[in-house]
Amino acid sequence: MTSPVLETRGLTKRFGGLTATRDVSLQLAPGARHALIGPNGAGKTTFVNLLTGIFPASSGTTSLDGRDITRLKPEARVRRGLARTFQINQLFANLTVFETLGLAVNEQRGHGGRLWTSFAGNRETQSRIEALAGDFGLTDLLGTRTVELAYGRQRLLEIATAFACRPRVLLLDEPAAGVPEAERHDLLATIARLPREVAILLIEHDMDLVFSFAETITVLVEGAVLTSGPAAQIAEDRQVKAAYLGEDAHV
Repeated sequence: MTSPVLETRGLTKRFGGLTATRDVSLQLAPGARHALIGPNGAGKTTFVNLLTGIFPASSGTTSLDGRDITRLKPEARVRRGLARTFQINQLFANLTVFETLGLAVNEQRGHGGRLWTSFAGNRETQSRIEALAGDFGLTDLLGTRTVELAYGRQRLLEIATAFACRPRVLLLDEPAAGVPEAERHDLLATIARLPREVAILLIEHDMDLVFSFAETITVLVEGAVLTSGPAAQIAEDRQVKAAYLGEDAHV
């Protein structure tokens, strides 16, 4: 059996007397299309913050490609191949698409402290920027400032900057949040085309997106795993319908 690219065992986070995540074990196979769902307050964001090192775990372990990363800082996890996007984009409003992608490419190459003036004339860096822009439908917008982009394009740019880091695992934290209906098609189509060499964990409330994308789904309720399995199985699970989708939900 293929070893998981990302694995947690008994991952737990306590804030004083509150247990936000409790004994969460999850395996992400290479190239996985895996979704993490659950009602508000289920512990999804806390779990992602544990995966990325923003929060230290109270107990349990996280491994990437078989190597323990439980105690690594966020930037060290990115260098190992674990990247994420956020519910609210973290882009610099006044940088252009070209500059934003260039900074991300420089970061991946170990030159994160340099400004875009140092890569503007570098053909290898420019080729990488152009390739990313093409993959994410941003070629015609390279000179546009982030603040001037439609929100759906901002979300695509954020995913593109994560891909600039050449991740092994990408965590997509509610990528469709706030995206107008008119822009959703391009966003969802781009997510569907993401290369299979990258395993993806999708955290999302939009059930249409979840069930169109995910092959495996893990359901969190009150900080613990309620169930995990193939998407078709989760869609019919009575416990899931009662706890999250609603008894009369149709998916």
